[in-house]
Amino acid sequence: MTGIKTRTQKRLSLFHVTMRSRSFSPNIFSKCSVSKIKLIMKVAVPKKTKLMLLGALLAVAVALFASVNWLPTSASQTRPMPDGPGKAETQKYCSQCHELDKSLSLKQDRAGWRTTVDKMIAAGMKASETEINTIIEYLYRSYPADDVPRLKVNEAEALDFESILSLKRSQAAAVIKYREQHGKFKSIEDLKKVPGLDAAALDAKKDRLIFE
Repeated sequence: MTGIKTRTQKRLSLFHVTMRSRSFSPNIFSKCSVSKIKLIMKVAVPKKTKLMLLGALLAVAVALFASVNWLPTSASQTRPMPDGPGKAETQKYCSQCHELDKSLSLKQDRAGWRTTVDKMIAAGMKASETEINTIIEYLYRSYPADDVPRLKVNEAEALDFESILSLKRSQAAAVIKYREQHGKFKSIEDLKKVPGLDAAALDAKKDRLIFE
């Protein structure tokens, strides 16, 4: 009888310590082993209290399941990508140094995607020429430009040059500075005079330029 009484007292003591917090915080149960929880549930307590304990345990289990199983497959990708040749290569290489969703939010023509991929290569992306061409074709087919925007060269701001001509920030700033110092551009040949610009890249997008 003494042994039974001692075990019962231990169980009640454990129950009272656990129940001391009425908020039923999940932290309580994270510190209890399975055996201790079983001991608590064997104590003769009101049914309502047991149901509350079971509810709190269920909430903890659901939270743990969600944290393990409901995370996206990639921290940098949350939106699905269209299937097709080049999808695997795009996922592999285009998520190495930046968020994939951010890159795929762009809609560009082939020349625009070529410029974007060239920037990635300059930033350290390692891929074969075949893989690079495959990625560009996939991006062009899957994320084409809807309506190619036009650029009023003598009115546009630096951000416009970046987004429409895919210029680097330093290049766009150079265009603005050159325009302020030399006046309006009259043709694409004037624009090519800006230090640091790629004449071939400008020619590829000359249909977007408006000189007024």
